[in-house]
Amino acid sequence: MIGSLDKWKGKVAVVTGASSGIGAATSQKLVEAGIHVVGLARRKEKIDDLAKLLTGKPGKLYSIKADITQENDIIKAFQWIKENLGAVHILINNAGISRLTTLVDGNAQMWRDVFNTNVLGLCIATREACRNMKENNVNGHIVHVNSFLGHRVILFPNLNVYPASKFAVTALTETLRQELNLIGSKIKISSISPGCVQTEMLNAVRVNNHEALKSEPVLYSDDVSSAVLYALSTPPHVQIHEMIINPI
Repeated sequence: MIGSLDKWKGKVAVVTGASSGIGAATSQKLVEAGIHVVGLARRKEKIDDLAKLLTGKPGKLYSIKADITQENDIIKAFQWIKENLGAVHILINNAGISRLTTLVDGNAQMWRDVFNTNVLGLCIATREACRNMKENNVNGHIVHVNSFLGHRVILFPNLNVYPASKFAVTALTETLRQELNLIGSKIKISSISPGCVQTEMLNAVRVNNHEALKSEPVLYSDDVSSAVLYALSTPPHVQIHEMIINPI
């Protein structure tokens, strides 16, 4: 199956957590494919820097300062898009965090931070994107950047609630698929579940954890962003429901 991104040229994509890592790599590839990307992140200046590098590309990168844990930030971002760019065609739910704590004597606020970002923020962004797509009669595509830890829990210190948050993303993917089917919507939903990815989040874990992780094989942001674009490139009758990517 050879897909194409031509159907998305000139359309609008929203990428959460677009300031670095997978979000930045995905934003860049989408802009290079002729798509107008709205990047959401707390570190707006990093998206602005990337936008400058992408000047002259077929698409354009816009930046909006938004904290994915704050519902009003997300709502305001989608309102800006509606007023300035119009219909949303793609949502990449990439924003995600982990916190180094435990379950047996852990920090409850750290747990909340993880669920607020990885689960509730994802749900709110998805709701706003679906509303926009339905209002504009758009057969769009939503992609959740999940994790292999959303499918199995490994023996490793300080994972605490992170796998639970990603198992939630796996369940939310299927639940959204069923809800969309029930209302007869053609909006697609895909989950991309990579193994360890060389990102700022992984670097923080490596600094604070065992040496063993430093020798583990890793994926890179470009690997995951390429998988996202592959899911987006599929023809209308094909939905990549789940893609698990492991480093070797």
